[in-house]
Amino acid sequence: MGGKIGLGKNVLDASRERITWTLDNFPRVYVSFSGGKDSSVMLHMTATIARERGRKIGVLFVDLEAQYKLTIDHIREMYALYADVIEPYWVAVPLNLRNAVSAYEPQWCCWEDGRDADWVRQPGDLAITDRGMFPFYRYRMEFEEFVPAFGDWYGGGKMCACLVGIRTDESLNRWRTIAGGKKASFGGRQWTTMVSPTLVNIYPVYDWKTADIWTFHGKTGLCYNRLYDRMHQAGLTIHQMRICQPYGDDQRRGLWLFHVIEPETWARVVARVNGANQGALYVQETGNVMGNIKISKPAGHTWQSFAMLLIESMPPTTREHYKDKIAVFLRWYELRGYPNGIPDAGPMNDKSKPSWTRICKALLRNDYWCKGLSFSQHKSAAYEKYRKLMKRRRAQWKLI
Repeated sequence: MGGKIGLGKNVLDASRERITWTLDNFPRVYVSFSGGKDSSVMLHMTATIARERGRKIGVLFVDLEAQYKLTIDHIREMYALYADVIEPYWVAVPLNLRNAVSAYEPQWCCWEDGRDADWVRQPGDLAITDRGMFPFYRYRMEFEEFVPAFGDWYGGGKMCACLVGIRTDESLNRWRTIAGGKKASFGGRQWTTMVSPTLVNIYPVYDWKTADIWTFHGKTGLCYNRLYDRMHQAGLTIHQMRICQPYGDDQRRGLWLFHVIEPETWARVVARVNGANQGALYVQETGNVMGNIKISKPAGHTWQSFAMLLIESMPPTTREHYKDKIAVFLRWYELRGYPNGIPDAGPMNDKSKPSWTRICKALLRNDYWCKGLSFSQHKSAAYEKYRKLMKRRRAQWKLI
């Protein structure tokens, strides 16, 4: 693997050039905005350059209901600051989201019909709640399906660019998203990804470090989400601060922050989704949620028997879901050198070596899509077809 290649300029100038190039080459441009520090920097730069060039840009904020009040305040502030150059899309419609803190409710739906009284908060006056505005929308579609579908719709058949504020410095997954060699880029620019024939994701701040983000805010004096101040006061380092929906696979580690930072919101967060309080207590005590780092099995059990015990303790729908995944995992290795079954014990974090230990880790982490076993999330439209197919295959394979 080659090393980094310097651009001979600072990251601020490089990002401004990428944004300018985007505005010059795409008839439709919008910013994917979360209210976090990275997308805030990106929106500040994009809106300023768009204003200088007399351009309008879209700003998409998908409101997932369980949001900090400080985040909502900041988004309102940003929308008002750039009202002259943005087309606001503050979307609050029912979407399926991951709930990593409960096997009994592995998914939850923000803004779910008929549960208005349980919502963490009510949609604001800027929110778009009319689903008819989006012809591609299906009730309880996955968040991961809504976002690219919005981009294709917003482009209206023209070439459209979505500016996304993620950085390679944040995680290996984000490095792969931006710098991975297998993706299709636009015009050979590595900081772009072709999402569809007419939709391109642009990552203008991909090479920024966390320190660069805060240097920008410090030197410009432009507004940022004051939630980060509260996170600092709660003892988090600048590298631990992350703003996202609280019940997901990675985000659940920050659940306890709701209790510390916005106690008035905490009660509704706990009541809204099954398992939230248990997940928060666990991470606060151990710094770990559901077997994320270290797991052990009860005395008298093998890893395989412990896995089966865990599976049989689950509600029926969740149980069958995991059995489908594990059956594919076992079958894949049965055909690749393990005809008599995979080893009982093995390294938890080595994805090249199968074992029932890895299966137990996925179950204990409540890793619903079994990403730790190298699976990816299904699209909701294809999931029922997949379940029927797996029912036939499991009967044929007789592995679990």
